Amino acid sequence: MLDCSKLFAWVFLLISLQINGDSFNTNTFNNHGSVGLINIPSARFYNEGSYGFTLYDGEPDQKATFTASPYNWLEASVFYMNIQGMPYPGFEYQDYKDKGFNFKIRLKEEGIFPAVAIGINDLAGTGYYSSEYVIASYGINNLDIHFGLGWGELNGKRDLKNPLIYFDDSFKNRSPDLGVGGSLDIEKYFSNEEATVLFGLSYLLGDNLLLKFERDPVNTPGKIGFDDSRDGFSLGLDYSISNNFLVGLSFERGNYFSLKFSYKNSEKDFSKHQYKTLSDSNRTENKYINFMNTLQNNDIGVKQIVEKDRKIGIQVTQFSHPSLDIIEEIIMTAKAENNIEEEVITNYEIVNLKAVENFDQSFEDGAKVIFKRGDVRGWNQSTRLAIRPFLAAREGFLKGAILLENDNEYIFSDSLTYSSNLKYTLWSNFDDLFIPPEDTYPAQVRSDVKKYLNNFDDNIVIGRAQFDYFLTPRKNHHLMFTAGILEEMFVGAGFEYLWFENQRNYAIGFEAFNARKRDYELNFGLLDYSNTTAHVNFYYRNYGVIPFDAKISYGEYLAGDVGSTLDLSRRFKNGIVLGFFATSTDVSSEQFGEGSFDKGIYFNIPIFGDLINYSWRPLTKDPGQKLVRRNNLHDLVVRFRKIND
Repeated sequence: MLDCSKLFAWVFLLISLQINGDSFNTNTFNNHGSVGLINIPSARFYNEGSYGFTLYDGEPDQKATFTASPYNWLEASVFYMNIQGMPYPGFEYQDYKDKGFNFKIRLKEEGIFPAVAIGINDLAGTGYYSSEYVIASYGINNLDIHFGLGWGELNGKRDLKNPLIYFDDSFKNRSPDLGVGGSLDIEKYFSNEEATVLFGLSYLLGDNLLLKFERDPVNTPGKIGFDDSRDGFSLGLDYSISNNFLVGLSFERGNYFSLKFSYKNSEKDFSKHQYKTLSDSNRTENKYINFMNTLQNNDIGVKQIVEKDRKIGIQVTQFSHPSLDIIEEIIMTAKAENNIEEEVITNYEIVNLKAVENFDQSFEDGAKVIFKRGDVRGWNQSTRLAIRPFLAAREGFLKGAILLENDNEYIFSDSLTYSSNLKYTLWSNFDDLFIPPEDTYPAQVRSDVKKYLNNFDDNIVIGRAQFDYFLTPRKNHHLMFTAGILEEMFVGAGFEYLWFENQRNYAIGFEAFNARKRDYELNFGLLDYSNTTAHVNFYYRNYGVIPFDAKISYGEYLAGDVGSTLDLSRRFKNGIVLGFFATSTDVSSEQFGEGSFDKGIYFNIPIFGDLINYSWRPLTKDPGQKLVRRNNLHDLVVRFRKIND
């Protein structure tokens, strides 16, 4: 039974300071990447747009977790884990490895009564960490108290009868875990004859030190193979090196010490665009030219400025800024700085795509032309260090490479561009990848990725080399033609069409590409496989209570299977994108094998002017696979639509 005497003793020993319950600074990730204590979660959440990484080294489990908060009320995370000493079936000489997905939903914010959240761990996973919980959190000055109920692998104490049985007898029996990743088993959630009482607290010691104490509910030995608990309690200390970096040390269940490293960042931590004022040495006597130079100094290209009827019409083009909000803010600031008294009307273009037209030819007729730029030709290039991870392979928990990447772009005209990506490996252990995939139905298009990675060493790898031609033949109708090396695994040629009207929150498009498989040397050779892939696309941006972006595609995929993909995401003004996708095709769940259907999450995060792009799939299979394209029309023009927040 639950012994509360030790817990209350801890409460009365603590001294009060003021603390904010959901503070980004005073809450930290637990060992499994959820905002919480040591092994139990809390009902605390970070601001929407926040994200973080957690590395945990325990006994016997080791984990790497990415966590994101697309909304104030939702926390989602994916993890890669390694269970030391547990053999991988068929490869008994190495440790067991797996991937999983967790989420936590806020049911109530803290007020007079505690905050309340509900969550599921290892959703659609193999069940090694499968658990569910309802948790409440209440802050008293610098003390934060957490209490609730746990099921599954959080049900190690079995304190009381499962209260949900009083509502429905189906909660009485918990179905056994299938041991098959990617499968949902809704009937087992929150089920068992008993449930475990969760309890813990945290206390802020100064600005950088957080003390954590919990009654540890982990099921021992459980599926992971934990040692039997010696005293049932865990104690932890988290030290914040900065607002973003943290190191944590815990003593778990009286058995062993564990170590944790965390990085976290908040959407609010990204400052707005750093506006660049035009220097005095670059100013002229013409305020309109100064206005143009100021915009260009802030990465907004100006193609034309005209003046008519006390109005200034400007035609701008840009790639740099992720949202219309930032662009409009720069234009208004530059207008005020350069004493432009006239109303400014703006047309927006990206390459030669006319995304938004606020004035037409009738306004330009008879207008005074202040500035008009001809076609721009030029060469842009950047070189950077990049890390390429390959996590939770059967050959090892972490494989990866440190790459030197070079991106080049040559602009022949406003409509025609050439872009390339070259990679050179400074270090990698991709040679360790050798185990072939188990399923390659209906055609092998992605599951042989290890053969490509094997050839990264000692080569200059061509990641991309393509030509793109853009045009807007009619208002709201956009086209893009593409040919060349489209990605690491495919060359091809094709086109995309998009109908996009800026005043509407939906768009419709179509794309078709003939794709040919590249050989494993990643130069100019080709394999025998080719296919024509085509999709009809529908895009929708919701501005309601729950803002989101949706994309629904239907068509034929790279492997020849036919079906549809649902993609849901959340975009923020600073360029962060957090998303989820699921694909169902005419490949049955039995033919697909482990996982049943293709699904995953992805995130784009702006760091140091670049974008960290990462997609996570529980398994790399061949059905439901699309080309990984550098640009698509909707992503280009949607940045001229208001962000949905």
